[in-house]
Amino acid sequence: MRNYETIFILHPSLDDEAIKANIEKFKGVIENGGGVIENVDEWGKRKLAYPIDKINDGYYTLVNFKSNPELPKELERVFRITDGVIRFMVVNPEK
Repeated sequence: MRNYETIFILHPSLDDEAIKANIEKFKGVIENGGGVIENVDEWGKRKLAYPIDKINDGYYTLVNFKSNPELPKELERVFRITDGVIRFMVVNPEK
């Protein structure tokens, strides 16, 4: 298993319940894919470095996990099809 980390930014118009549901959804994708979540760090609502589609704020969440090399591709697919995700990135910090 390799170490990975992902950060994703959710749309600021989502309410607290929708934010928690999305975070749980992404954690479920990792756990159901055989990954092990090491840390979930919710940074909260912050200003974006630059506007994205006329949006200036976003809800940031960082997740550190271990998984096989195929799981990040599935996680990225889920990020792409989920409404409310503005940006995401999955990286292997060891490289």
